[in-house]
Amino acid sequence: MEHRGSSEKPSSENTPHEPGRNVGRRRFLGYLVAAPTLAVAAQLGDSATAPSAASAVIPSAPEQQEIYDLNDLLTLAAKPTSNLIAVVINSDGTASFDMPRAESGQGVTTMAAMLIAEELDLPLDKINVTLADARPELLFNQFTGASNTTIAMYEPIRTAAAIAREQLLGAAAVRFSVTVDRLSVRGGVVYAPDGRTTRYGELAVRAASRRTREVDVTLKDSSEFTVIGTPRNRIDARDAVTGRKTFAMDRGVPDALPTMICRPPTIKGAPRSFANADEVRQMPGVTHVAQLATGIAVRAKTFGQCIDAVNALDVTWNPGTVDTESDDTVLAKLREAEADFGLAPGGEVIEGDFVFHFRNNAALEPNTAVADVRPDRAEIWAPLQAPILCKEQVAEQLGLPLDAVTVHVEQAGGAFGRRMFNDVVLEATEASRKMGRPVKLMWHRTDECRQGRTHPMCTSRIRATYSGDNVLSFEQLHTSVATDYTQGFGEIITAKAGQLPPNGMSNEENFAKPVFNATVNVPYHFGKVSHALEETYTYDTFPTGSVRNLVNPDVRTAQELIVDQLAATMGKDPYEFRREFIDDDRLRAVLDTVAKEGDWGREMAPGTAQGITVHKEYKGATACLIEIDCRDETVNREIRAAVTGPRVTKAIMAVDAGLAINPRGLEAQMQGGIMDGIAQALTSSLHLRDGVLLEGSWDDYFYTRLWNAPFETRVIVMPPTTGEPGGAGELGVPAAMAAVACAYARATGTVPTTFPINHGTLSFTPKPTVPPLPPSPTNGLEFTY
Repeated sequence: MEHRGSSEKPSSENTPHEPGRNVGRRRFLGYLVAAPTLAVAAQLGDSATAPSAASAVIPSAPEQQEIYDLNDLLTLAAKPTSNLIAVVINSDGTASFDMPRAESGQGVTTMAAMLIAEELDLPLDKINVTLADARPELLFNQFTGASNTTIAMYEPIRTAAAIAREQLLGAAAVRFSVTVDRLSVRGGVVYAPDGRTTRYGELAVRAASRRTREVDVTLKDSSEFTVIGTPRNRIDARDAVTGRKTFAMDRGVPDALPTMICRPPTIKGAPRSFANADEVRQMPGVTHVAQLATGIAVRAKTFGQCIDAVNALDVTWNPGTVDTESDDTVLAKLREAEADFGLAPGGEVIEGDFVFHFRNNAALEPNTAVADVRPDRAEIWAPLQAPILCKEQVAEQLGLPLDAVTVHVEQAGGAFGRRMFNDVVLEATEASRKMGRPVKLMWHRTDECRQGRTHPMCTSRIRATYSGDNVLSFEQLHTSVATDYTQGFGEIITAKAGQLPPNGMSNEENFAKPVFNATVNVPYHFGKVSHALEETYTYDTFPTGSVRNLVNPDVRTAQELIVDQLAATMGKDPYEFRREFIDDDRLRAVLDTVAKEGDWGREMAPGTAQGITVHKEYKGATACLIEIDCRDETVNREIRAAVTGPRVTKAIMAVDAGLAINPRGLEAQMQGGIMDGIAQALTSSLHLRDGVLLEGSWDDYFYTRLWNAPFETRVIVMPPTTGEPGGAGELGVPAAMAAVACAYARATGTVPTTFPINHGTLSFTPKPTVPPLPPSPTNGLEFTY
């Protein structure tokens, strides 16, 4: 990883890119919370943001995403309850923080620890960050999505920690009979001018408040940072690589036994009856069998015994919601729903029509939940992105008061949007209630592929007009299978709003369209710019959701392919063309960086080529340069049990995410984004045939594998251009996917119009739907090389 100017600190002055957003030396309001030891929370007001200024050939009007995006909405919604998020100083000198966001491998617990360490002058190993249980009083402040965690948590955590430091210093000043300004702190130890010392733990009780009251504090200036902006290893890294890190299935809940579900052969089918319950109950290890809304649950002593019992069940199924649907019929339905462009505004026209197929979140950890349901209460353990909604849904399902349900949030082995939905928890709750015992419910990988959430299949059509060297207009019409927004923004009110009909309401009232408009933009001055979304089917037809982004990997890939065609038509180099029309200085900087570092324009062998693209979203900017090898000897290379095809040989990404709290974590996010982009462009999709998704596990859902990964991958973290962080979780995928597509087009001379590019070839024999799961493993050696 390279950190361009990483030793530099962001200016305390406002930058022209985001006026008014720098923290600087402003005073922040917070609360001293009544507690036995020192506990502090933040109270944040609104701070206005303004759109970036830029100039270009024919300026385009600012789009909604540039003025007020989805991340702004989530951050603003979270602020009123920031005072309920507390940093606690313990009597042993450590600090504790219950993180109200999900840790799914993105490193947010490390980020929170770094913010606390910075303001408290406390070593990272003295800070304990845990995940908060579901807390309905937090409202919108316990929802993980839209790359919002770092942006929303940056000021509240720092404010709470800074107030704690001032209170501790105040207590030390009284103890030493000196003024606060004569004290210094190093490593959680307070030093008096005469050499006397005291530790935070010794001051925790003295600094505690007997009542909750308002205080204000000045945060550190960026020039004083010693932790923020420095590359740090994750605080849970050692536990992760040594197997000590715990997940939901590791919870030792008494009497909670493995549980799995026999699921229908087609999407959203349901059990009508099952004939051999008594026989299955007599199988080795099996303790309970129960019919649920979604299938037949089996509880046994091991997961292997669950698999055997699931496969032995004789179930009669009701039809699913899409039993007659296949890729071709869905595409036909999308075509029927497509809107017309209308009359072109004049000039020469370039058009593109692109199809993007269903794809899976493919988190390493499958859906898991532990549930212990009693007549008067319920307790849940699960990795969740929307725990408040989960608590509300469980209470509603069981007919219990909200305070009778406890939901513990566990760390997740990946999420990418999948854990916004609480289906596994509701299944575990139903199973525990019907069986009268605690359950450890886990989805099989085949369940995830065939019944799990998918990114909706969609088409994206673009029409651009130009005259001479100017682009006059750029229009995009995106048509999609309806995205399920019934998770809302993590609580019951917006979740209900997500159930509004996709096509039955005006654009202003429809849930999907405002989210689309608050997320999408065209990052170029292309004259009159517009984009619109149409949806077909209803939200509950297919089990859809986001896959590490709502729509931008598809939307931006379509856009960037047309940008390359505009450049070619005008006789301009793709990099130079982008540089001329780009509407944002930060984008131009990352573009220049990858062009230089990736040696843009170097001589390439026939059948190989470079692609270069940009993307901006959630206060961040990325550019990606890809080199691809599409020569026959590469495409047709043979690797046992593998799909090969074109290979990306080099990936260079530059990222400006504002103030990078942990540049090493930001690098990891971008590396993951590159791999996701390669997969979505080339190999990863789901094939739908007669209501069945044919992919059934890792061996036939073709995510980027070692033999398709680049020989060279570099991430360049740009110097901070703003005083506050931007979003990173979803930022790297669109530019990477688009760059692969553009490189492929230049290498082959054919612009790809269907994604992933290899979707048209079914490279495997689908697993059967009856029995629903592969046999339980008996000899792992047979799968080794």
